Amino acid sequence: MPTAKAQFTLKTWDEKPYLELDDGAKMTKSTITYGYSGDIEGESQLDYLMYYNPDKSGTVVGLQRVTGSFAGKKGSFAIKHVGTFDTDGKSGVQESLEIVPGSGTDELVGLRGTGTFDISGHMEAYPVEFTYSFDGD
Repeated sequence: MPTAKAQFTLKTWDEKPYLELDDGAKMTKSTITYGYSGDIEGESQLDYLMYYNPDKSGTVVGLQRVTGSFAGKKGSFAIKHVGTFDTDGKSGVQESLEIVPGSGTDELVGLRGTGTFDISGHMEAYPVEFTYSFDGD
């Protein structure tokens, strides 16, 4: 299967708690805008639901819509995120990514794929990589 390599940059991050517990645990919703370059070009909106443990480690799930191009083909598609994070900088963020089957539009109809990212600390651009195919490949 081919591989698409890209970088994303943070444009906006709006995070709000919707449940805060006495022990310091909390649940938040974040709406994030990213810009992409490389084999993925364009912009996206990502909505995360996050659970912070009292030690500030946690779990994240999210859905993201990317509009632009993927491997030279134009359209949009959705990505499902599932992962873990810490806020002390020791292990950073690790996520498994899946291109949502059936979410591709225009030239991206039938796009499928999986990816991961493993980042620690703040960077100017964050790397991401997908293996992918199109229905019928």
